[in-house]
Amino acid sequence: MVDFTMRTIHADMQHEIVVQKSRFICVLNRVDSEEDARATIATRRKAHFDASHHCSAYVLGERGEIMRSSDDGEPAGTAGVPMLEVLKHREVTNLVAVVTRYFGGTKLGAGGLVRAYGASVSAALDAAEIVSRYELTKITLSCDYTVAGALEAALRAGPCQFLDVRYGESVGLDVAVDPAEMDVFESWLLQRHGSVHYAQTGSIIVER
Repeated sequence: MVDFTMRTIHADMQHEIVVQKSRFICVLNRVDSEEDARATIATRRKAHFDASHHCSAYVLGERGEIMRSSDDGEPAGTAGVPMLEVLKHREVTNLVAVVTRYFGGTKLGAGGLVRAYGASVSAALDAAEIVSRYELTKITLSCDYTVAGALEAALRAGPCQFLDVRYGESVGLDVAVDPAEMDVFESWLLQRHGSVHYAQTGSIIVER
């Protein structure tokens, strides 16, 4: 799959299209595991037990390395695969798409089904808010009270994302830094607050 910053939807959503009187109801859910994806599919089956089909596709992992699809009784390759191709083309991950079809009485043929299921997922993604997820390095700084106020103000305006401040025997401040900007941050900090102790203490995921 193409190398990309991890992208997914901001919130779960549902979108419906009608093709030749057949209803195609697409649900997009954020998921973190295959178990979550399967649970979403099972929930849709239960909620729409009278529907003709519940076709699905999902992509998981930081690079979209896990991909699965199901035609759920539609002719092989006419539903799950085109749904998955849309997810791959949009470069989204940690996302499951379930398209519930209510048959409208008109057969669409293999080509018509491919277009309808792909269009259902495309329309849902068009209506959704797509966000990018970034992994940032968490930096914890420690200083005494005499410089805490000035340091906090500088960090809030500096080349980092301010996270938290804690007060105890000393003052602890947490910030998040883009790994590619660590040299810039360290140089900036050294020039302004060279005596402040700091260490990398983990990572966080942020959305933009």
